[in-house]
Amino acid sequence: MELSAAHIGFMLATVALVLGGGIYAARSVKSAEGYSLGGRAAGAPMVAGTIAGTVIGGGATVGTAQLAFSVGLSAWWFTLGSGIAFVIMGLFYAKRLRASGLTTIPEMLVTNYGAKAGVIASVVASLGIFFSAVASALPGVGILSAVLGISPLAAAGALLVLVALYVFFGGMKSAGLGGILKMAVIWTSLMAAGFLAYKALPQGAAFSAAFPGDGWLSLFGGGVGSAAAHLASMVVGILCTQTYVQAIFSAKSPEVAAVGAFTAALIVIPVGLPCVAVGLYMRAFEPDVFPLLVLPTYLAGHLSPWLGGVAMGGVMLSIVGSLGGLSLGIGTMLANDILAPMLSVTDERKKLRLVRLVVLGVVVCACAYAIANPKAQVLILNYLSMALRSAGIFLPLTLAVFRPKSVAPRWALLSMALSTAVAVLFSTVFPAPVHPLFLGLAVSAALLAPGLITARKVE
Repeated sequence: MELSAAHIGFMLATVALVLGGGIYAARSVKSAEGYSLGGRAAGAPMVAGTIAGTVIGGGATVGTAQLAFSVGLSAWWFTLGSGIAFVIMGLFYAKRLRASGLTTIPEMLVTNYGAKAGVIASVVASLGIFFSAVASALPGVGILSAVLGISPLAAAGALLVLVALYVFFGGMKSAGLGGILKMAVIWTSLMAAGFLAYKALPQGAAFSAAFPGDGWLSLFGGGVGSAAAHLASMVVGILCTQTYVQAIFSAKSPEVAAVGAFTAALIVIPVGLPCVAVGLYMRAFEPDVFPLLVLPTYLAGHLSPWLGGVAMGGVMLSIVGSLGGLSLGIGTMLANDILAPMLSVTDERKKLRLVRLVVLGVVVCACAYAIANPKAQVLILNYLSMALRSAGIFLPLTLAVFRPKSVAPRWALLSMALSTAVAVLFSTVFPAPVHPLFLGLAVSAALLAPGLITARKVE
């Protein structure tokens, strides 16, 4: 894949514009709370920008095109499921979460189930979110290496610099403003690129010849069970992800938090469609392309330099923004819920440094994993991430939000630990016919039930 000087110029200009906005927003950040929550003064556009700017990353763009190249329209489930999750968040969770006045998901679990719940939740959620960070680092390293003609290690270093400029200095304020600018670029450029790809697809018998078999234009091309698992993974995974809940916590009021979630859903749902169109186009006309590079190859070789360059800049920003936002979520949890208490850090400026160091460490680890596993499927990593982070957290968190202190703590702790272990075990060691998320949720429900009964008897 080769880019002309014009392609590279438009790409760099687009990236510089958005990163400049994030650096500008970072000027007012002086404390850990200002870094993690933006001073709890975000309006609906900033909340939506943070959410959409994080979820629309390597998985939603490069990963969707990569999977559509192999399976067709069912690759849309990532952004479609994300949008459905944000609608559910806006309807039921956002106001209650914002009204709590907390900073992290583990804090809410600690309030209901004790200090051990916070440690378990921080570790489990961070591990799950880490795989989503890897899913953004993977295409980031691959694209920078291919476009700039540099080694994967050098590409990882360049990606680290971009993430630092995007979120390291400004935290939630940079992620919010950067997310708004990023989504404007992605919406305009990718929609145009996807429309051109769709219009160029073969029709009738030519389409059947290019796409033999059934399911290429069906959301259920991989089977109803697979679609249900992908949707469930996205919904419960997003509701348990610190970065998205952190955006809700940053809103200036519960009502603004709900509007921000609804707005994010409207932004996110359509983004997968142009990437699907590009994946199908490349399957028809360049079936030998390396799957991870389906989207960037189309942007570089099948569009005008200005549109291809701007769209490529949008894709890079989607990767950088998602990696930065997810790393910010992990950094906030680990620093606030584990490291700060362990190290007796109470000063706000020291907390700020601690959060930034953890964010930096997460990005380094994600890039290292991506270099070691260059052929991994981006969306598969994302779905795995959603399952791991939510199997043990979703039901205890939901009870904490809607029925505070309704479960005996020992049962909640047992549920969180064992259901996560089941999800991990059946995701990695013993593949099962049932999706590991469903197995984990079943174990969680079975262990929470006696906890509910025990709590009632105590009352």
